[in-house]
Amino acid sequence: MAVAIKIGDTNRKYEGQSNKMASCSMLRHRISMASLIQAIAVAEYLSFYRAANALGVSQSSVSARIKALEEELGILLFERNTRGVRLTDAGRLFVERISAGVEHLDHAVKSAGMAALGECGRLRMGVHGLIPHSFLAKLIGRYRSTYPGIELEIAEGTAREALMQLRTDQLDIAFVVGAPDPPDCHSRRIWTEPLVTAISDRHPLAAREHVTWAELADETFLVRPGGPGPQVHDHILLRLSGQWPPPSILRVGVERASLLSMVGQGFGVTLLGAASSLSSVAGVRFLPIVDEPEPVVFSAVWSPFNRSAALRNLLDLADEMKQPL
Repeated sequence: MAVAIKIGDTNRKYEGQSNKMASCSMLRHRISMASLIQAIAVAEYLSFYRAANALGVSQSSVSARIKALEEELGILLFERNTRGVRLTDAGRLFVERISAGVEHLDHAVKSAGMAALGECGRLRMGVHGLIPHSFLAKLIGRYRSTYPGIELEIAEGTAREALMQLRTDQLDIAFVVGAPDPPDCHSRRIWTEPLVTAISDRHPLAAREHVTWAELADETFLVRPGGPGPQVHDHILLRLSGQWPPPSILRVGVERASLLSMVGQGFGVTLLGAASSLSSVAGVRFLPIVDEPEPVVFSAVWSPFNRSAALRNLLDLADEMKQPL
């Protein structure tokens, strides 16, 4: 491996000076990394013999490389005497600078290697919401513990917004409700949850262990325009199609916490994945819908052009953690 070392600088106003000075100021060399490492070792041990032993090479090899380096640079780096060697002033400055350069190069190589393994870098994730104790929350927690060098950025939004951000390279992966199959993205089902309804603890059905769709038909359903709200809206229409009067659906532009607060105050009921019931909410009961034929599916979506190792590691971890679908 060779490292480009630039010695000196060219100042155009001195172009008329001697060719010798101009050639020195414009001198550029390609010096092998081995020569630089051996110069650093000799400077550390102040001995060709001890430097050679530390590097596992012969003393003659070290001596020859340092001599060739000095001749190439036209600079005496070390003064030799019977008691050993010592750095010249020029040699001390040279070794200080190349030591810093070698450290930076070593750091760059290690960082590149870690990035290639997905152990450092950044991962941008879109989510429908982040519920404590849910599968997604556990996945994120385990990922951060396993890959602490990854900077994880999380954005909340609808599935449509997430797909747009994936296509414009603003996200690396999105977790969405449902099982989308966009033609320009990869997708994979990751986990499922039973569907539950959230109702006020003062509701006549609150004392029940479960409810049916028929028992919910006359309720006012609260849905959000964001998060999984659009999918919830469509699911209500699907399950209660043919009912008369049609289901009452009220769109409320609030966040999840405010939505559940409205449920607790008796504004209506809403539908959620069962993970929402893992955290108690004052004034709200979560009841399973026993005649709901399918669980709620949650999927991961990402661009086929994204070759990030950090993304691959997240998907592998999700596959390892997910329950059978």
